[in-house]
Amino acid sequence: MTRLNRTLVNSDFKFPVDVDVQKYPDALPERVIQFGEGNFLRAFADWMIHLLNQQNLFNGRVVVAQPIKEGLADMVNEQDGLYTLLLRGLREGKPVEEKAVISSISRCLNPYTQWDAYLKCAEDPLIEYVISNTTEAGITFDKEDKFENQPPTSYPGKLTSYLYHRYQFFKGDASKGMVIIPCELIDRNGDNLKKAVLQYIKLWNLPEEFAGWVVGSNHFLNTLVDRVVTGYPREEIKEITNFLGYTDSLVNTGELFHLWVIEGPKELAERLPFHKIGLQVIWTEDMTPYRTRKVRILNGAHTASVPAAFLYGLEAVGEMMDHEVMGKYVRQIIQDEIIPSIDLDKNMLEEFANAVVERFQNPYIKHYLLSILLNSSSKFKARVLPSIIEYHKLNGTLPKKLVFSLAALIAVYKDGNIDGTGMKATREKGEFIMKDDMWALEFFAATWSKFDGSKQSAQEVAATVLKNTQLWDKDLTEIEGFVDRLGEYLYKIVDVGMQKTVAELIS
Repeated sequence: MTRLNRTLVNSDFKFPVDVDVQKYPDALPERVIQFGEGNFLRAFADWMIHLLNQQNLFNGRVVVAQPIKEGLADMVNEQDGLYTLLLRGLREGKPVEEKAVISSISRCLNPYTQWDAYLKCAEDPLIEYVISNTTEAGITFDKEDKFENQPPTSYPGKLTSYLYHRYQFFKGDASKGMVIIPCELIDRNGDNLKKAVLQYIKLWNLPEEFAGWVVGSNHFLNTLVDRVVTGYPREEIKEITNFLGYTDSLVNTGELFHLWVIEGPKELAERLPFHKIGLQVIWTEDMTPYRTRKVRILNGAHTASVPAAFLYGLEAVGEMMDHEVMGKYVRQIIQDEIIPSIDLDKNMLEEFANAVVERFQNPYIKHYLLSILLNSSSKFKARVLPSIIEYHKLNGTLPKKLVFSLAALIAVYKDGNIDGTGMKATREKGEFIMKDDMWALEFFAATWSKFDGSKQSAQEVAATVLKNTQLWDKDLTEIEGFVDRLGEYLYKIVDVGMQKTVAELIS
């Protein structure tokens, strides 16, 4: 079996499957420095740049900086930056697979052993873009981090050192600022990254003129990214390797759907013309509507439906969507209650909702319900509670299924006992471990310990939960009818079970 490398791609080797191969472009200059060599960026930003290069619309490559000490730099370089990307999912209800060898990465640096080479990139005037995905915890300020560290421990610290070297090398030239596009999954990621960089400048006593250059000559863009990337297909790799006809240690997999919302000047869209090749990249002056749409419909539908589906006895999202009862429950939550609660263009919401349902049905992705239940209390506050409150404001009534979804979540904690860092709980199919903030687990355990099986006791559980301002940042018992409706659903779940209760709810 031949190993995937530059020679293979540029040879007359005939791939045994229909793989879209871009000849490795030795002559293309490096134009992007990327922090993160993991699965997500290789299936997202690097894939998009590869497609732009195919159409001669960008003509640049990506030099990657490994953000932590241990990473994939050696493996990426052994394969000359090349890797196979398999995108799989449903399109108009039919299974689709797309395959390509991605050639946009030139090399991968490890700043922990190649600090000088890393800073040398800052001297290249053609490298004008920064892309990053260093996990949600990556954009942080560490007051113990030091400028003389080679490298600083945090990603914002590494970026500050990089920008300072560029500032010094080009003598503060305003035209040598960078376009910085973080993809970390935190709200206002560009603003938070800029804030951390400015904190390091102050901590390290770097010149005020440099701080002025960072603010005035660089674009820190807020973004929203959306694509499920399933990564290296460990369980399928033997079959995939035989299918491809070559060995690739960096095979990457993901879903077909993708969305990149970038809040920034429209002129930048012409410098990164993703829209010209049909990619779902939206440049906007305000990303708030897109974030609301994603959080409330995609994330909200997950969080609102999974507790009931898990107690029903199901295991994965795909199984839930294909189930006669639970599949209808999810669709009704989205169409009847979430979308009507959002005061945005309904066509935009419907289009996104249809894509969400198709994504939930993706047969190539096994998304386990128990993993989605992780930290459910905080997720519910951010993703579902706003829909309940807004629906009530707009319609004067409570959304039945969304209130029921809270009852289902509360029921997950019933009969649970704290066990180490989690809660040992039970459903009809047996025991499971529920993970959440420890204070939340302790609260639900204490609340359910007072339940005596009566309707009145169910009402008391409902009132206790809704009054908890640590959970919701407000006293939800002030919403008329909320305690009564929630208590009614809690009692029904306990009295007749989840399956009968959901069947009656959707009828």
